[in-house]
Amino acid sequence: MNKLFKIIVIVLVSVMLIVIIKPYVDDYKEHKQYDFTVETIDGKISKDDFKGKVLAIYFGYTYCPDVCPTSLSSLAQALKELPDEKSKDVVGLFISVDPDRDTLKNIKAYAQYFHPNYIGGTSTKENIDEITSRYKAYYKKVKLENSAMNYSVAHTSVIYIFGKDGKLKEAVTHFSNPTKIKESLEKILQ
Repeated sequence: MNKLFKIIVIVLVSVMLIVIIKPYVDDYKEHKQYDFTVETIDGKISKDDFKGKVLAIYFGYTYCPDVCPTSLSSLAQALKELPDEKSKDVVGLFISVDPDRDTLKNIKAYAQYFHPNYIGGTSTKENIDEITSRYKAYYKKVKLENSAMNYSVAHTSVIYIFGKDGKLKEAVTHFSNPTKIKESLEKILQ
């Protein structure tokens, strides 16, 4: 009987520890998955720099003919439709996956062309590879024969939206219209 009691106590304590510790482990795993450090023209930034703000991250490149401008415009339109007191709490981060061609100055200008709340950054290919891998994003250079551009970059088109607590709240696809993005932002800003 005494042995059975010890087993029951051990099981109960183990279950209680799992229930108590699991949220911390989950938070740690999510933080590691979505953490990043990239360069901007104004210095290095990391995901933790945006705590207290809603952060919308988009991976692309400045030479992108249509996909990047469409997604960045859709997010910008959603921001413009929010009241000023809400839109000031949202930051868009454009991370270039083409560091060979996109300079920090060009990335900043490109990002801010769409909205003043946008920041542009990039990093080394190795760091970008690691970040996109953890985000489950994809990009690949595609050689363009007889083109002055020399290559384009095939890439996923997703806006990753993080809440003020730094946790991923939604991944908005390229085909989402500004109204859908605005609704998502309003929900996250509540």
